[in-house]
Amino acid sequence: MALLLMPKATAVWLVDNTALSFEQIAEFCHLHPLEVKSIADGEVAAGIKGLDPVLTGQLTREEIVRGERDPGHSLKMAQSKVHLPEVKRKTKGPRYTPLSRRQDRPNAILWLLRNHAELKDAQISRLVGTTKSTIEAVRERTHWNSASLQPLDPVTLGLCSQIDLDMEVARAAKDKPIVVQETGATLLSAEITAARKPAEPTEKLPTFAPSAPKPAEERIDADSVFAKLKDLKPKE
Repeated sequence: MALLLMPKATAVWLVDNTALSFEQIAEFCHLHPLEVKSIADGEVAAGIKGLDPVLTGQLTREEIVRGERDPGHSLKMAQSKVHLPEVKRKTKGPRYTPLSRRQDRPNAILWLLRNHAELKDAQISRLVGTTKSTIEAVRERTHWNSASLQPLDPVTLGLCSQIDLDMEVARAAKDKPIVVQETGATLLSAEITAARKPAEPTEKLPTFAPSAPKPAEERIDADSVFAKLKDLKPKE
């Protein structure tokens, strides 16, 4: 079913230039009869300029006359004489490559294999517009022209855009598993170290008893010392 172009503007023109009933205009413009009545009273669409449906090819003059004579007649849109071609939906498949660029596809495949090894064969096929058998031949160096192949950027060759290449690389990186690299010993948190019990020593260290206190030295009497010195003095 064809859609009416600018229904309110069309209703404004029909109200001002025809004797059609509000119900006929409302049905043709897909509006409510009260809204059409408000347009006629100037309450709605006051700033909208009327659009002639006859000039746009949406309604014929004969159809308007028929509706004015018969208030029960439903207006019908005019058949368009211009047939627009149907838009074909893009189907999934390999990218189309011009004939002048097809000879460069093996070079582009070699570049992708060397610089973006994370890309899958299906992704390379979408970027370059090739087949999996050709990709496998380039990878295994069984291609008929392997000796002359040179890695060339597919963006530079015009086989794909930089945006498409970046999208495929980002998608491949997202699907790639994360590799955890082993690092050296790291410091543990205070909670972990506090929860651990101190390790017991494997060998018990020998214990030593405290040494006995030395006997107190005898008190030296000065008088007795001088007396002994007198006895040792030689007599005359």
